[in-house]
Amino acid sequence: MKNIWIMTLFTLREAMARKVFIFFLGLSVVGLILMTLIFSLVDAQSFIQGLNLSGKEIILSRTIVMLELAIISTLASLCLLLAIFSTASFIPIMLEKGNIDLFLSKPISRSQLIWGKYFGGLVVIFLNILFLIIGVWLIISIKFSYWDFSFLLVSFGIIFTFAVLYALIIFFGIISKSSIPGMMAAYFIFIILSPVLFALKSNLNSLVRNDFVKTIIEGIYYIIPKTSELMGKMNLDLASGKGIDDFQPVLSSFLFLILTMWFSIFLFKKKDF
Repeated sequence: MKNIWIMTLFTLREAMARKVFIFFLGLSVVGLILMTLIFSLVDAQSFIQGLNLSGKEIILSRTIVMLELAIISTLASLCLLLAIFSTASFIPIMLEKGNIDLFLSKPISRSQLIWGKYFGGLVVIFLNILFLIIGVWLIISIKFSYWDFSFLLVSFGIIFTFAVLYALIIFFGIISKSSIPGMMAAYFIFIILSPVLFALKSNLNSLVRNDFVKTIIEGIYYIIPKTSELMGKMNLDLASGKGIDDFQPVLSSFLFLILTMWFSIFLFKKKDF
């Protein structure tokens, strides 16, 4: 465990040296400054009334939650895209000649190396995501004088989504010793495959008539990480303070994470350097 912690700190220092952490922090600061300037020009009461298109009484808590989610969903999705790009090179750089020789000469196992790199990448992204979410929460809470601490739980939903994708990045990094295949796989699942599968699964009976095709779609759906649902309904439930009412996307995605990391470590142990 000590060796994993050391590798985690080493990866964090590596991210600092390569300006990954600072780059993320800078983007978050710029986004929060722009958001502060925009909200400073808006009257809170007029804004709430402007949303009342139905003419019915607005529930302030529901309105604030939806506003926070609308803002953070866009920012978090952008952060995840940048996170995939920024962390994809951690494993390939470690596997370069000279670097890997140095690591393997230390009293640390190969599995500890991989887990250290994994947790190090998560720490880098989690700190930036947490900073961004707290910033958005503070700006909106101060502006509308409504403090909903449940919204902060969204940070765990977002980092869990990245944790699943990062396991895939590590897997392809070990196989190819390149950052490109892992990035392409993560982007494809996050942007295209998961949303499409979720839409098909939700409307399967009306869209597909063939039972065999339905079975294939459902099989792929349960294998592939549910990033669309994790970033959508789960975050909405967490932000609303309801808790998670459907654990299937979480459990199946977590199983994917564990199996992917297991295969990554297995392949890494088999490699000759």
